[in-house]
Amino acid sequence: MSAISRRTALLGLLALGGCGLPSPQATVRIAAGETGGFYVEFARLLAAELTATEPGLRVEVVETQGSVMNIGRVTTGGADLALCLADALAAARAGEHPFGTAVPLPALGRVYENYMQLVVRADSPIRTLPDLAGRAVSLGAEGSGAALFGDRLLSAAGVAVTVDRHPLAGAVTALRTDRVAALLWSGGLPTPALADLDASIGIRLLDLSPYLTTLRTRHGAVYEQVTVPGRTYSSPDAVTTIGVPNLLVPAPDLPDAVIRATVHTLVDHATRLVPQQALGTQYLDVRSLIDTTPAPLHPTAAETYRDLRG
Repeated sequence: MSAISRRTALLGLLALGGCGLPSPQATVRIAAGETGGFYVEFARLLAAELTATEPGLRVEVVETQGSVMNIGRVTTGGADLALCLADALAAARAGEHPFGTAVPLPALGRVYENYMQLVVRADSPIRTLPDLAGRAVSLGAEGSGAALFGDRLLSAAGVAVTVDRHPLAGAVTALRTDRVAALLWSGGLPTPALADLDASIGIRLLDLSPYLTTLRTRHGAVYEQVTVPGRTYSSPDAVTTIGVPNLLVPAPDLPDAVIRATVHTLVDHATRLVPQQALGTQYLDVRSLIDTTPAPLHPTAAETYRDLRG
């Protein structure tokens, strides 16, 4: 279906939905992430709330490798909404690697924070990022935000490793079987797959704060210092790492009615949009939702937030 016909179908879908006559001819697709990650869980909750409040909408969650792939989907007609990390969106808007041309996408809201988790086995001698020099490290799946951040992190640290590209499940298996010395994951706290790995073999997170200044100098203020509290996994020690905001972005041709419905859902149903795996890390209130740096708020989203605030 072409972008124009999809937009027409979506507009008709909303109009019919108010009469209790949902149309089977159009679906709002949310580009999410990998099984076991926060993107998929959040997207499923958002889809459920949208369909409950807008009976004419059919919402489909599309599993992907993550942020870079998601941005590609919304720019090429493969998705209507997408979750992405702020650093990936900044790179897309500037036409930087891995994006060939500038993609001027706005955002609908800042929905929560991702924690960069560089994970080693608890019995590993690795204590710092430089200790990984020359070793095999999984830096996230191709097309993921972790992969983009991982490359930037290694460059900032001046550390060369043998890079593997595994989705989360494969990375966990590789670390469990000592095929990699570490894995990088971008997600909520705790991530269930990492909690399961911790229960099995024990894991430890590495401190990434020494590289924050360099990353911010090179790539802007999309990176923030955050703390993984002790006992998030089994370790009693808190670990300082790097956080990146997650943004919800719309396809360029997404109808205003769908944007308004999505913003209303983000605000009015905030407490039902936080996966159990990440309670305490959510941003879902109007003050944080509207901070979509490095992208501007979509004009219709900005208008809707103003109306909701009275």
